[in-house]
Amino acid sequence: MSQWKQIQQLEIRLLEQVDYLYDDNFPMDIRQGLASWIESQDWDTAVNDESMAGVLFTNLLTQLERVRSQEQNFLQRHNMKIIQQQLQLKYATNPAVMARVISTCLREERRILSSACMQEQGPLEKSLQNSVAFERQKNMDNRVGIIRGSVQLMDQAVKYIEDMQDDFDFRYKTLQSRESTDRNSDVMKQEVTRLQEMLNRLDFKRKEILSKMDVVIKEIDDLMTSQLNPELQDWKRRQQIAAIGGPLLTGLEQLQSWFTLTAQSLFQIKRQLDKLGELVVKVTYESDPIPLQKPQMEERVKYLIYHLIKSSFVVEKQPCMPTHPQKPLIIKTGVQFTTKVRLLVKLPEVDYQLKVKTTFDKDLPPGRVSRQFFILTNNTKVMDIEDYSNGCLSVEFRHLQLKEKKYINGTKGNEGLLSVTEELHSLSFEACFTVQGLTIDLETCSLPLVVISNVSQLPGGWASVMWYNLLTDEPRNLAFFGNPPRASWSQLSEVLSWQFSTFAGRGLNKEQLTMLGEKLFGQHASCSDYQVSWSKFSKENIPGKPFSFWMWLDSILELIKKHLLPVWNENYIMGFVSKEMERALLKDKEPGTFLLRFSESHLGGITFTWVEHGDNGEVKFNSVEPYTKNRLSALPFADIIRDYKVISDGVVPENPLKFLYPDIPKDEAFGRLYNSQPSKVHPYIPSTLIPISEMRSNASTTPRSCQSPEPPMTPGEFDMLNEHLCFDIDTMSSPYSE
Repeated sequence: MSQWKQIQQLEIRLLEQVDYLYDDNFPMDIRQGLASWIESQDWDTAVNDESMAGVLFTNLLTQLERVRSQEQNFLQRHNMKIIQQQLQLKYATNPAVMARVISTCLREERRILSSACMQEQGPLEKSLQNSVAFERQKNMDNRVGIIRGSVQLMDQAVKYIEDMQDDFDFRYKTLQSRESTDRNSDVMKQEVTRLQEMLNRLDFKRKEILSKMDVVIKEIDDLMTSQLNPELQDWKRRQQIAAIGGPLLTGLEQLQSWFTLTAQSLFQIKRQLDKLGELVVKVTYESDPIPLQKPQMEERVKYLIYHLIKSSFVVEKQPCMPTHPQKPLIIKTGVQFTTKVRLLVKLPEVDYQLKVKTTFDKDLPPGRVSRQFFILTNNTKVMDIEDYSNGCLSVEFRHLQLKEKKYINGTKGNEGLLSVTEELHSLSFEACFTVQGLTIDLETCSLPLVVISNVSQLPGGWASVMWYNLLTDEPRNLAFFGNPPRASWSQLSEVLSWQFSTFAGRGLNKEQLTMLGEKLFGQHASCSDYQVSWSKFSKENIPGKPFSFWMWLDSILELIKKHLLPVWNENYIMGFVSKEMERALLKDKEPGTFLLRFSESHLGGITFTWVEHGDNGEVKFNSVEPYTKNRLSALPFADIIRDYKVISDGVVPENPLKFLYPDIPKDEAFGRLYNSQPSKVHPYIPSTLIPISEMRSNASTTPRSCQSPEPPMTPGEFDMLNEHLCFDIDTMSSPYSE
């Protein structure tokens, strides 16, 4: 079943999450109409390959035109034509952006499908869903709308006062222009009385508008303090979680709308106060409320504008190397990385270009880190208005690059206790501009970064990024790993499952997470609230092994991503079962029943174990030497399952693998994944790579080391192989017990 068909069968709660993925950047109409074609393309690779992205973009437009030409509904054909035109305008000059958008949508679909397979959501995802509750957003929309309505009404009130004052001013000046002999007449007395009444009315209206302004200003102040700032902090927290594989980050456009509407209200109030100041110049009197209240109100409005705009300066995209788009916040020296900042407030006209400067490790205390870096490339760019951002300013730095500072005599000076991947750094962004008489200094910073100098440090760096963003919402706690807190297994297991859904297309189910918990804590540990230390997760070696838990798990992720993806996504790999559990599962099964699990003794290895029954009722288990990335590069894993043979004491080789656990016939399970056979019309005699195991009579009692060389074949064995099959000697392996 295609991914899109699975999506359509989800419950409404999850379909609402899917709905967030699609907008003008990638309309759902395209996803629906080209579902099969879209899922068959390699969008992940195209993200970093401009030429491939260009080909896919052209092909997508061709596919869309084909579907449009076959559409019978006139309105639908019209809509698809509009979509085609929008895509051409948006992505023609940068098709890699389109590839990134589609890649992200497909990945998030897989994550949502993965969460649907779990019996319940993890604590992090639950808290995130609660934090973006629809009712809360609706309340915020209503409140911002009420404020905007009140400010608009005040505009009308100020205009009414201006008209009333003009009338008063005209009558007053007319009265003054009359002859002095007429001033004691009854008509004059009536006019003076009317002017006094008008002045009283004007005074009342001035006090009324100032009172209303005071109420609205207090309402905006409370809105910013109690709702807008918490919503921004919530978005930043969700950005942290999205960075480590959690739910897709949404809500920036909504935040932008709230910030902009609030700023527009404040700027409008400022103009209204300016207008009242102009009215005072023309007409004032004793106990005039405007000179008494206006200065204080202006200061409050300026203060709110200043802090609203300062807080709206955010990092929209955290620093990330294009070569590793799913592992942000890790920067390798000498490799370009990208980042993007945005101002969430749509400003009135700014009379000069707004330049943003980036600084690495700004104001970092001396001796805080053992390595220091500087930005090698241009670190200043001008903010531009993006069409899709409704006029808000943003700037993307696409070619930043770090270089380590040289030290005198080759010494780095302070050598801390932290490893390279535990040292945290930050990237700061600064700008300054003046708007409507206000000078505003903008500054924000990225989440803490890990800087590596070798790609081998990437797994350790990613462990640090995950741990930090899982356990703290502080934006710049660079001393975090001086005393890192523990994580509960319920938190950590959810994040680990996200890694599999992000990098391998399918997350971990409850049973697999339980197996991982036992791997980390021992079989008898209660995993639910078990506290995991940073050292146990990433630094200490697994007992009896030369690698840590995270290095073992990360190597499995790499193996799945590069060599096992089709088999993994079919849910055929049990994965994390121990040897003891494996035997308990297989002992009562039909001979030839096998299961697939990841090696516990090798980094990045997968093995299969099958069960046999002797004539005397004895149950025998055979485990093949783990297949690692080097061996899987030569032959797809599904073909290995299909063609696997065992040689035993001169007996004709046979495939012992019959049923995938629990009882699925092998070809029924893997048939769709087999490579097609060579064409029969090919002029050459076809050859087939066949994985071979040599089963000696003492193999069951004397396991051979996976590093030891295989003994030479006997002449009889060689003749038999030469007669029955062609194979590549590099694919031979041995049964053994891990």
